[in-house]
Amino acid sequence: MIPNIFLITFLLVPLLAFVLVLLYAEKNESAISNTSFRAIALNLTGLIGFLIYWGITGFIAFNIKELTLYQSNEYVFLIDFYFDKVSATYLFTGSFITFLIVRYSRYYMHLEKGYRRFFATILFFYFSYNFTVLSGNFETLFIGWEMLGISSFLLIAFYRERYLPVRNAVKVFSIYRIGDIGILLAMWASHHLWHENITFAKLNNFNLVHHQLLEHSSIGLFIALCLLLAAAAKSGQFPFSSWVPRAMEGPTPSSAIFYGSLSIHFGVFLLLRTIHFWEQQIIARVCIFVVGLVTALVGYMIASVQPTVKTQIAYASTSQIGLMFIELSLGLETLVLIHFVGNAFLRTYQLLVSPSVVSYMIREQFYNFQSPKPEKRYLFGRKVHYSLYLLSLREFYLDYFMTKVVFMPLKKIGSRLNFLTYQNIFVYFLPTYLIGVGLFLGEKHIPFWLHYILPDVFAVIAVLMITKAFSERKYPKLAWLLVMLGHFWIALAVMHNEHFGIVEVLWYLGGVVVAGSLGWACLIHLKRQEGDLFDLYRYYGHSYEHPRLAGTFLMCCLGLMGFPITTTFIGEDLIFSHIHAHQFVLAFLLSSCFVISGIALIRIYARLFLGNHAKVYHENPLQSS
Repeated sequence: MIPNIFLITFLLVPLLAFVLVLLYAEKNESAISNTSFRAIALNLTGLIGFLIYWGITGFIAFNIKELTLYQSNEYVFLIDFYFDKVSATYLFTGSFITFLIVRYSRYYMHLEKGYRRFFATILFFYFSYNFTVLSGNFETLFIGWEMLGISSFLLIAFYRERYLPVRNAVKVFSIYRIGDIGILLAMWASHHLWHENITFAKLNNFNLVHHQLLEHSSIGLFIALCLLLAAAAKSGQFPFSSWVPRAMEGPTPSSAIFYGSLSIHFGVFLLLRTIHFWEQQIIARVCIFVVGLVTALVGYMIASVQPTVKTQIAYASTSQIGLMFIELSLGLETLVLIHFVGNAFLRTYQLLVSPSVVSYMIREQFYNFQSPKPEKRYLFGRKVHYSLYLLSLREFYLDYFMTKVVFMPLKKIGSRLNFLTYQNIFVYFLPTYLIGVGLFLGEKHIPFWLHYILPDVFAVIAVLMITKAFSERKYPKLAWLLVMLGHFWIALAVMHNEHFGIVEVLWYLGGVVVAGSLGWACLIHLKRQEGDLFDLYRYYGHSYEHPRLAGTFLMCCLGLMGFPITTTFIGEDLIFSHIHAHQFVLAFLLSSCFVISGIALIRIYARLFLGNHAKVYHENPLQSS
C-alpha cells in the first residue's frame, strides 16, 4: 500500500504543479516559482522519508502493475512500475538537483521573457524523468523516453526568437529520434523472445534469462545491440557526441539539469536497467566497452582544446559517461551508480558557476596575463600531436559525419520524389492505395510470393512518402499531408502481413486522423493570416504573433508522431506485435517511418513558428544565446 501511495504522489505532484503553472499569468513570477519550488521540495522530502522506510524494510525491490491500457487475446499494453537501488539512486539525484535548479532559476530567470514557459517545461521534464526512472517495462519506459525528448527540444529552443537555439534544438531532437529506432526494435524483438511485455523485474531473474538466451542467442544479441544504439544516442556517446555541446544554447539552468547532470545519463540508466540481460552476452559487453573507450578518449581530447566553457563541460561529461560504459561492460554496477551521482553533481556545479568563473578569468587574464610555456615533449611525435589537436578542434568531424551519413541521404532521396507535388499527390496516392486495399480484400486469390513481398513494398512506399515530407521545403501542407498518408501505408503494410483487426486499425489511425485534421486546419489558418510568409526555406517565428496557434500545432505534431497523447501511441506498439520474428527488414522500415516522421513534423513546427520573426517591425535578437 505504501509503495503505491509513494508512486502516485511522486508522479502526480509535478504533473499537477505543471498544470497549475500553465494557469498562472505570465507576470505572476512569485506564484510560478513558488509552486514549482514547493512541488519539488515536497517530492524530495517524501522521497527521503520513503527511502528511510524502504531501508527499514530491507531494501526489497518491488514491481507494481498500475494500469492496462489495451488488452486482447494475444497482446497487453501495460503501464508497469519498478523500484530498486537504481531507481532510488536516480530519483534522489534527480530530485535534489532539480530542487537546486528551481531555486537557482527563481532569480536567474527573473524578468526573462518566457518565465512561465521555462518553469512549466522544467516541471514537465521532472515528471518525465520520474516516469522513466520508475518504469517497469519497455512500453512504460518508452513513454517517459519520448516525453524527455520533447522537453529537451523545448528547453534548448527556449530562446525561440533566436536562430541557433532553434536550429540546434531540431538537430538534438533528430539525433534523439535516431536512437529511438533502437528502442522500437528492442521492444519488437523482446515481444518475440518472451512472448509477452517482459517486465524489468523478470529480467533480473538470471535462470530465466540464461535459459532464453541459450535457445535464442542471435535475437538476444540483436536486442542488446539495439539497446546500445539507443543508449549511445541518448548519452552522447561516439559517434553521436556532437549534439551535446549544441544543446547548451538553452538557459544555463536547463543546460545544468539536462546535459550536465540528468538527461545525458539516461543511456547509462537504460543499460543499468537491462544489465542482467546483456551481461551474459560477450559480444554485447565488448561493444559497450569499445563505445565507452572511444568516447572517453575522443571526449577528453575535444574537451581539452575547446574555447568555450560550456563545450568543455559538455565533452568532459560525455567522456565520463564513456568511462561508465566501460564500468558497465565490466559488471561494476555499484561503481557506475556512485560515478553517476558524482558526475551529476559536479557538472551541475560547474555549469551553474560557469558564468561567474568566466567573468573572473577574463579579469584575471586582463590584469595578470602570463604567456603559456611551450611544451617540448610529444608522446607520439609532433605530427601526430598536431593532427590530433586539429581533429579535436574540429570535434573529430562528428557533426559533419552525422549530417553526411544520416541526414543528407534522406534529403537526396526526397529530392528525387519531386513529382509528389501538392497538386497531384492524390493522383498517385488514391489509385495505388485502392489497389492495395483490393489486394487485401482478395488476398486468397493472389500468389503466395506476391502476398509475401507486399508488406515490404507498402512499407517502402511509406518510407518514401515520409522521406519526401522530411526534405520538402516549399509546401508545408504537402509535407504534413505526406506524413498523414504515410501512416495509412504503414497500416496497410501490417494488414497484409498479419490479421490486423478493425479495432486495432482504429486505435492506430484514430489519433492520426484527429491530430492530422486539426493540424491541417492550423496550417490553413496560418496561410490565410500570413500569405507569402509560409514555406519551409527559413524560420519565420510566427509564434510571436500566433502563440495559441503555435501551441495547438505543436500538440498536433506530437499526436501525429505517436506521442502519448493519442491512441496512436498504443497503435504503434500494436503494429510491431504483428511483425513476425524473422521480418527484420519490415521492422526496420516501419521503425524508420516513425522516426523520420517525427523529425519531419518537428522541422515543420520549428520553421513556421520558431526563429527570428520574418516581419521587420519586430526586434531582431542575437542569433545565439
